[in-house]
Amino acid sequence: MKKIIIIVAIITTGIITAQTQPKPSVDVWGEGTINVVPDQVTVNVRIENTGTNAKEVKLKNDRIVSDVFQFVKGIGIAEKYIKTEYIRLSKNYEYQTKTYNYQANQSISIKLVDLSEYEPLMNGLLETGINRIDGITFSSSQLETLQSQARKKAVENAKLKAQEYASVLGQSIGKALHISEFQKIISPNPMIRNVMAIDGESAQQTLAPGEMQVSVRVNVSFELN
Repeated sequence: MKKIIIIVAIITTGIITAQTQPKPSVDVWGEGTINVVPDQVTVNVRIENTGTNAKEVKLKNDRIVSDVFQFVKGIGIAEKYIKTEYIRLSKNYEYQTKTYNYQANQSISIKLVDLSEYEPLMNGLLETGINRIDGITFSSSQLETLQSQARKKAVENAKLKAQEYASVLGQSIGKALHISEFQKIISPNPMIRNVMAIDGESAQQTLAPGEMQVSVRVNVSFELN
C-alpha cells in the first residue's frame, strides 16, 4: 500500500510541476502610428486687469468676460464648448511705491469644431478686450477611430517582430499569452503669426494645423514553439 501511495505521489508531483512550468515565450513591443490633419482647435484666452481697488478691478474684468461670452455665443458656438478654466483675484505689494494693487484674472477655453471659424473668433475676441492668448490645442473628432486603427497596427507590428525572432531560431510563435498597452497622442506645435493684430485682412493666414500623430505602443508575449 505504501509503495502505491508513493508512486501516486510521484506522478501527481510530476503533473503539478509540468503544469506550473512557464511556457517558452518571446516578448516584444509593437507600435502603431496614424497621422491625421486636426479638424478641431481649442483656444485659451485670458482677461487680466490691475488696479488699486479690488472691487473696481473685479468689475472691470467681469464686464469684459461678459462681452466675451456674449460674442462667442452670438457667433453660434455652443455653450458646451465654452469653459471657464479659472478665476483669480490677487493682492500684490509694489516695493518701489510701497503700495498694494489688485490683479483680476479669468481664463476661458473655447473649442472650435470648424477650423474656418478661427479667424473670425480671434478678431472678435480681441475687440471684446481680451489681453492674453495662452495658447491653442489641436484635436481630432475621429480620435477613437484613429486609436483603434493604431492599436491594430501596433499588434501587427509586434507579431511581425516575434515571427522574425522565432524564424532565426528555426521556431514559430503560437497564441498570445499577454498584451499590455501604452498610448500617447503627439501633436506638433501650431504656427501662429500676428494673432494679436487686427488689420482687417481676412485672407491672411495666421494658423497652420499641420499633422497630429495618434500613437499606440503594446507589449505582447507570444508562445514560442
